[in-house]
Amino acid sequence: MLRIGLVMLQGARHAHIAALVAAADVSEIDLEVIELRTPDDLQVTDLDGIVFPGGETTTMRLTGGPEGNGLLPALFEWLRANPGCPVLATCAGAILLADPQDGGEPLIDATVSRNAYGNQADSFQADLRINGLDEPKSASEFPGVFIRAPRYDAVGDDSTITATHDDEVVGIRCGNRMALAFHPELSDDRRFHRWLLETAQSVRT
Repeated sequence: MLRIGLVMLQGARHAHIAALVAAADVSEIDLEVIELRTPDDLQVTDLDGIVFPGGETTTMRLTGGPEGNGLLPALFEWLRANPGCPVLATCAGAILLADPQDGGEPLIDATVSRNAYGNQADSFQADLRINGLDEPKSASEFPGVFIRAPRYDAVGDDSTITATHDDEVVGIRCGNRMALAFHPELSDDRRFHRWLLETAQSVRT
């Protein structure tokens, strides 16, 4: 049984749950989704992976920061103590990993600008080029959904580009941490969620 922690601060959390369940079914993996709401939830059980949904980073930092319920700093420290744990971070989740603002090191090797694609009215969908998911070459397109999307200003040497839109980077992988500027949970393509589960399974074994 894989146990995937889902950060419940904001964002399309239920869409992520549906995507994880569908991905688990395709990959024939037994799955339990652990809802992470407070630091105590990190101590409930061993976690095999983490999902950071999107949302509004200012709100997420206030709700989950030191003056809120303290989930974010506790989770960042947990991830630093468990560097091999697979992570899937989407949109605002990618910003949080790149700039945790807790006094510790960034959790991905990249810099990200929030809302760089514009506001809500500038949201769009586009076919992306993806790689690094162990898929055949014929499956190299992905339906990207961008909502107030961040932009990668720089990608460090420790990161691998996993998704591009018109030659612009919109997804990276740093070790076992996948950070995307778009929302794979809002499409019917489950490859990124399958990547998370299958990577978690391989790490566990």
